[in-house]
Amino acid sequence: MAADTLKIQPTSKRPGLLRSESGAVAIEFGILALPFFALLGAIMQSAVVFLTAEVFDSAVKDASRQIRTGQVQNAGFDLDQFRGLVCDHTFGLMDCSAIFFRIDRVDSFSVADATVPIECDEDEGECEWSEAQTFKAGGGSDVILIEAYYRQSILVDLGLNNLGNLADGTRLLSSVHLFQNEPFGG
Repeated sequence: MAADTLKIQPTSKRPGLLRSESGAVAIEFGILALPFFALLGAIMQSAVVFLTAEVFDSAVKDASRQIRTGQVQNAGFDLDQFRGLVCDHTFGLMDCSAIFFRIDRVDSFSVADATVPIECDEDEGECEWSEAQTFKAGGGSDVILIEAYYRQSILVDLGLNNLGNLADGTRLLSSVHLFQNEPFGG
């Protein structure tokens, strides 16, 4: 038998389109793209929420220091001016006009009680502040409780694993600080 009579047969006997693999990568990408981009979006949304929460807490803490040292009281600040102090340190990550403040003098550290001043209607999916904002920075050696709350919008809604913790789908961020003012005059 001569070697020239040996014929090599293709291993696949699929006809036409069934044998072609030119679109396999596109189909595999299409199947995996949705979960991949959903996971990527969730990671980015979590990072934004965490960053905003940390910046918010730091901004409130920095502004609170000026109450503690009497600078706010000596300058005669009101709530909007204090809000401006906080906003100066938020790097534009939040709508500062939407921050809720409750700043008040308390009798002692043991009686300080921070309660979240928001009520949500689960049926309607709406949330509203349940109290008025207060600004009482106190005098020298007073114990001050500062509560600041911010409702952050959530861009990526992943259903059951949503970062929103309120009925309207927003995330409530909070910053609470309790301290005694330094013994400044006034």
